[in-house]
This record gives sequence, structure tokens and C-alpha cells, in this order.
Amino acid sequence: MKKSILLIFALLLSINLTAQENITLSLDEAISYAMENSYSAINASRDIEAAKKKKWETTTIGLPQISATLDYQNWIKQQVSLIPAEFFGGNEGEFAEIAFGTKHNMNASATLNQLIFDGSYLVGLQSAKVYLQISENAKEKTDLGIREAVINAYGNVLLSEESIKIIEKNIITLEKNLEETTQIYANGFTEEENVEQLQITLATIKSQLSKTKKLKDIAYKMLNITLGLDINKTVVLTDSLSSLSKKNTNLGLLSTELTIENHIDFKIAKNTEKSNELLVKLEQSKALPTLSSFINFGYAGYGESFDFLEKEQQWFDSSLLGVSLKIPIFSSLARSSRTQQAKIELEKARTNLTETEQKLLLQLESAKTEYNYSLEELETSKQNLALAERIENKQQIKFFEGISTSFELTEAQRQLYTMQQNYLQAMLNVIATKAALDNALNISIN
Repeated sequence: MKKSILLIFALLLSINLTAQENITLSLDEAISYAMENSYSAINASRDIEAAKKKKWETTTIGLPQISATLDYQNWIKQQVSLIPAEFFGGNEGEFAEIAFGTKHNMNASATLNQLIFDGSYLVGLQSAKVYLQISENAKEKTDLGIREAVINAYGNVLLSEESIKIIEKNIITLEKNLEETTQIYANGFTEEENVEQLQITLATIKSQLSKTKKLKDIAYKMLNITLGLDINKTVVLTDSLSSLSKKNTNLGLLSTELTIENHIDFKIAKNTEKSNELLVKLEQSKALPTLSSFINFGYAGYGESFDFLEKEQQWFDSSLLGVSLKIPIFSSLARSSRTQQAKIELEKARTNLTETEQKLLLQLESAKTEYNYSLEELETSKQNLALAERIENKQQIKFFEGISTSFELTEAQRQLYTMQQNYLQAMLNVIATKAALDNALNISIN
């Protein structure tokens, strides 16, 4: 009895541990997970943090700067100067050797610097703000790309899963047909060619099953990479291909208009234009004067021996206040040349902004066309699949009644298999083109 209880407990524990190792995700959950854990999302968030630090670094340039220095000098052999000896009562024309200063010197000082006016600094503050906006826009662009990548990867896994189910079902049907045909041949009521034809078809389908299973493993690994998981992590998907295709059927999107100014690509191009405007201002600001000030406090100590730590050591203090004004006067037109170059880059950015606007409109029209076509193709594939199933069923009846040949049955089966894959692919296309249309319309992640 105790052994049975322990066995049951161990079994439950192993099931619980297995459940903890697996991750169960719907498509929406997979998107949310990737937004937090995918490699691209993590680095995009880091870029924003780096931009914030860069903004503060730029801001501190105009804030008080304090520095301190401590200098110690030990004259191992003091420098000697020659002084006319007659200054000390010596003979004219002779020189006396004198060493000035003490053997040990120590100086300590602290300096406060303050920038009062610098046009480049003012432009730098604006540039830091734009740089942060660019990083935030890049994060938004990354998130939209992650969403589309997760949808496609999730859909590819479901496609491979559904394909395997259908192929396995087809194999069961083929094996049954082959068994019945083999018995009929053994009784002398059909030709050996019919048996061989079914054997070829069965072998082909089994090979396709093996390939699809390998592709399924790769699809799962691709999904894991997109989610930011280890490629060997087990992920269980809760959505199905058919449910997602229905969920992503929204004819209203085909009449939705785009607000260009809100599209992330337009924002990025607009920020590029703003960056180039600031570069023009930066070059122009270099013609303005720069004004700064400083104040310095220091102490100096001297001695023939190292007694600076003794109480008796005498220290001499000093202080200094200064103001510096730097005025650019003539640069041989170098500043003008740099300003003109910056203006050319600004015009290029404005042209790129116009091009981006036109490309977004074209992208939207293309995405709507692809999405509309995928919806139509899904309906057509559904109807074709139903027809192919009826045709294949009729051919089976005719074949076993001896009315049709194995070649006609094989052709009907191949047509059915093609229609099955077309239908699965059509459902996946609806999901993928809907994701592309969402991006073209700049529909928010939330």
C-alpha cells in the first residue's frame, strides 16, 4: 500500500515538474511574452536607457564642474642656477651656484568651472532630446516587427502541426486502400500495377511526413528564438490555425485610412529631419562667442624634508577667480562650408520624408490588396478542398468497383493532398497578411 502511494506521489511530482518545464501560450500571450523577453525587445529597451543617460550627460556640460588636484614634487637633485658672484660680494666675472626652492613641494587645489554661454551647448540639449525620441521610436518600430515575426512563427508551427495530422490521416487511408487492393490482387481480380501504384503513393506520402516532422522541429526552434527562449525549450500552443484565421478575418480594415503623421516610419523620418535641422543650428552656433568662468582655491607647502603630515608644517593658501570669453573671428570660411553641408543634408532629409510618405501610402494599398486576396483565396481553397474530397471519394468507389484505374485514383488523391495543403496555407496567409496590414496601418500593439 505504501509503495503504491509513493509511486502515485512520484508520478504526480514528475507530471508537475514536466508542466513547469513547458510554456503554454496563445498567440496573444506569445506576443506579450516576446515584447518583454525577445532579444530585440531587450536591446531596444537598453537603447532607450542609454539615450536617457546620454541626455543627462549632455545636460551636465552646462552644470558646475568641480575638479581637484594634488601634486607632490621631490627634487632628487635640485636644479642649479648661476648668479653673478658680485651680487654677494664676490669677484666680478665669477658666478655663484644657487638652488632655488625647497627639496620637497606639495600643492593641493580645487577648481570650480561654470559654463555661462555656449550656443553649441543649447543645441546639444535639443539634440539629446531628439536622440531620446529616436530611441523610443526605434523601440516602437521593433515592437511592431516583433509582433509580426511572432505571428508568422506561431503560424508556421501551427501549419506544420496541421500538415502532420492531415498526412497521417492520409497514410491511414492509403494503407487501408493498399491492403484491400492487395487482397483483391491475390484473388486475381485486379492487376499488379494497381498495387504498385498505391505503394508508390504511400511511400511518397510517408517521405513527405518525415520531412514535415523535421520542418516542424525547425519551426518550433524559430518560434523560440523569436520569443527569446532557448531553442530546446518546449512550448505548447493553444490556438489553432482555423480559429486564428477566423479571428483575423476583418473586412473593415480594407476601408481603414492611414494617418500618416502617426505612422512610426513617418515619425522616424521626421526625427531625422529634425536632427539635421539641429546640425545646421550647431554649425551656425559655432560663430557665437563662448563665455565661461572659474574659481580656484589652493594650498601649497614646502620643506627640506617630507614633513607635510606634521602639525608644524606651514601651508600657504591662494585663490583665483577668472572669466574667459572666446570670440570666433575668422575661419577662412570653414564654418560657412560646414553650415552649407549641414543644409544640404537637411534638404536630403526633407526629400526622404516626402519619399517615406509616398512609400507608406503604397505599402498600405499593397497590404490591403494582399489581405483581400488572401481572404478570397481562403474561401476558394475551402471550396476546392470540398470538391477534391468528393472527387477522391468517388474515385475510390469507382476503383474498388473496377470502373476506374489506379492512375485515376492516384491523380484524385494527389489533387486532394494539394488542396489540403493549399487550404492550410490559405489560412496561414490570412493571418500573415493581416499582421502586415496592421503594421501598414500602424495599429498599436495594445
